[in-house]
Amino acid sequence: MLGTLIFGAVSTFLPNRALLGIKWGFLAAFFGLAVAGLFSYLKNARAVIGAHLYTAVSIYLLLGMFWFALYCAVDVIHPGSFGRSNNMHADHQGELLYFSLVTLSTIGYGDVVPLAGEARMLAALEGIAGVLYIAIAVALLINAYRQSPDTGKTPPLK
Repeated sequence: MLGTLIFGAVSTFLPNRALLGIKWGFLAAFFGLAVAGLFSYLKNARAVIGAHLYTAVSIYLLLGMFWFALYCAVDVIHPGSFGRSNNMHADHQGELLYFSLVTLSTIGYGDVVPLAGEARMLAALEGIAGVLYIAIAVALLINAYRQSPDTGKTPPLK
């Protein structure tokens, strides 16, 4: 996160696409590490409690933020990598966050589209990651629920 702050501050005073791209890369790394740490906690669950459910949701949203940061990095380095189906202009970072969450959930409305090859590949990988995460998280939570010491009773949500 410190790298993101440093490169964000430097790019404010010295506008440069490379510095902005590095800032977004550091932010993506931060979100990726947060996802990895939280997923480790979820993977080691031996019983399902409320904290595990909140962790699973947090990981899903952080995955969206991870891909959003990657899209921002690609868009800064290669402007025009993403297009909108109509010519309306809006907050571009807001559009990329929206695109990331829609792609992660595999809804795909089509109003924001990847145009460059790098952006298309990232979008495809995000769709796959979204589906795989849901499948793996559900399997982990069901396994933890089955291993709960009081299997006959529903574990309390905390």
